[in-house]
Amino acid sequence: MLDDEDFLDPVFTAIADGASAHAAWAAALDEQIADYHSAADEYLRARSSDLADLRDRVLRTLHGGQSEALKIPDGAVICADDLPPSRFLEINWSRGGGLALLHGSPTSHVAMLARARGIPMIVQLRSVSPSAKPHEKPSEKPIAKPVAKPSAKTALLDGEGATLELDPTAEQVRLFEQRRDLHQKTRASARAILRRPPASWGGEKIRLLINIQRVEDLDHADAQYADGIGLMRTEFLLGGPMGLPDEETQYQAYDAVLRWAGKRPVTIRTFDAGGDKPVLGFTVAGEANPFLGVRGLRLCLARPEIFTVQLRALARAAVRGNLKVMFPMVTTPDELEAGRRLFVDAVGELQAEGVAAALPEVGIMVEVPAAALTIEQFNAPFFSIGSNDLAQYVTACDRTNGALASLIDPLHPAVLDLIKHIAASGKRAGASVSLCGDMAGDPRCIPALLACGLRELSVNPSALALVKQTIDALSDGGARV
Repeated sequence: MLDDEDFLDPVFTAIADGASAHAAWAAALDEQIADYHSAADEYLRARSSDLADLRDRVLRTLHGGQSEALKIPDGAVICADDLPPSRFLEINWSRGGGLALLHGSPTSHVAMLARARGIPMIVQLRSVSPSAKPHEKPSEKPIAKPVAKPSAKTALLDGEGATLELDPTAEQVRLFEQRRDLHQKTRASARAILRRPPASWGGEKIRLLINIQRVEDLDHADAQYADGIGLMRTEFLLGGPMGLPDEETQYQAYDAVLRWAGKRPVTIRTFDAGGDKPVLGFTVAGEANPFLGVRGLRLCLARPEIFTVQLRALARAAVRGNLKVMFPMVTTPDELEAGRRLFVDAVGELQAEGVAAALPEVGIMVEVPAAALTIEQFNAPFFSIGSNDLAQYVTACDRTNGALASLIDPLHPAVLDLIKHIAASGKRAGASVSLCGDMAGDPRCIPALLACGLRELSVNPSALALVKQTIDALSDGGARV
C-alpha cells in the first residue's frame, strides 16, 4: 500500500498545502478506516484493523520510531478494538499481562499466538451489568469504546471465564485469586505428568508434538517434553523490519530448530502467507476474498523467486536428517508435484555449487476439502491436518469473524468425517497422519480425534501438559467416543 501512488497522493497534497506529515497521514488513513468500518461486507469491515495498524506503524516512524510496545507496563491488560499479529509480536509478554478485544475471533492468528505463549485473552468482549450475578450471560451489546475506563487502575482478566473486571472490589479480588490459585495448581499437576511415560490410548502410543512460530518459542519450559515439532510456521519470519529474509537468515532459523530437536522429527511448513497474513512485496493486494485467493503453496508457485530462496535454505538445513517439509493450502496433486520439482532443482543447484544439501520428506497440510476428499491421489509420506482452515472451508465460516464462532465448530460431523477419512487413507498407504490445528489442544476434541484414528497431535507448548493429562485420563477408563 505504501508503494501505491494513488493511495499516497492525498497525503502529499495535504503536506504541500501546509499540513504536517503526521497530520496529513492520519487524516487520510482515518477517512479510509471509517469507509472500511462502515462497509456492509463483514470481510471489508475486518480489514479496517489492518489499515489502523498501518496508520499507527507509520505514525510511530514519523515520530522517531519509538514503539508503543516499550511504553506498556509489565503485566498490563491491553484493551483494544482488535490487534493484528504484528502488534502482538511487538509486545514483551515475558512478564505476564493479558489481552481483551472488543472484536476479534478465537480462531484468529492473534488468538493462536496468545495460546502459544499462554497469554490470557478475551475476544468479542461484551458488557455486563455491575449488578449481574456471575452465572448470568453477558448482554449482546458491545461495550462502548473505549473498552476500559480512563480512570481504571486495576483490571482482573480471566481468560477461562472470559471476564474482565475493572477496579474490582476486595471481594472480587479474593474470588479471582481463588480461581487463579486453583488454575495454577491444576496446571502444576498437569505439568508433573509430562515426566511420566509417553501418552497412550487403546494400547497405542500417542505422539505429542509442538507448534512453534519462532525459535524463541522453544524456550517454553514444557517444550523439552515434546516428541518433536509438528509445525513450524515460517511465515512469521516475513514480518521483520528488513523485509523478506534472505537464504542465510532462514537457514540459521531452521538449523537452530533442528539442532534443538536433536534426533526428534521436525516438520517445517513453507510460507503460508495470504488470507489474514498479508506480506508486503509478496502477497497479492486487493483480493476480494483472500482466504479463497492466492495464498499458501498457490502463492509460492506464483512467486518462485521467493519460494526458491526458502527451499534452498531448507535443503541446506535438511542435511541434519530430522527435517520434514510441508506445503500448505494444497488443492491438487499437480501442485504438490510442482513444488517438489522446484525443491529437487534447488537441491541440485546447491550441490552443483559445492554446498551440502539434501531433499527431505515432503508432505502436505490437509486443509482444503478438495484435498481431503481425494487424499488417496496425493503421493506423500505424511499428511498434517490443519483443522482451523479445514473447519473454516467445510462450514463456510470466516474464522476471523467472531460472530460465526458458534457455527465453525470443529466437532461438526462433516469435519470429523473428513478427519476420519484422511486418517484411514494414510494408514492404508503407510503414510503418517497428524493434526496440528487448535483441535489438537482442545480437551473436548481429543476423544473424537483419537476415535477418528489419529495417533499424532501437535499442540502449542503451553497446551502439552493438559493434552497429555486428558489422554491419560481417557486411558484410565474415562469417556470414549
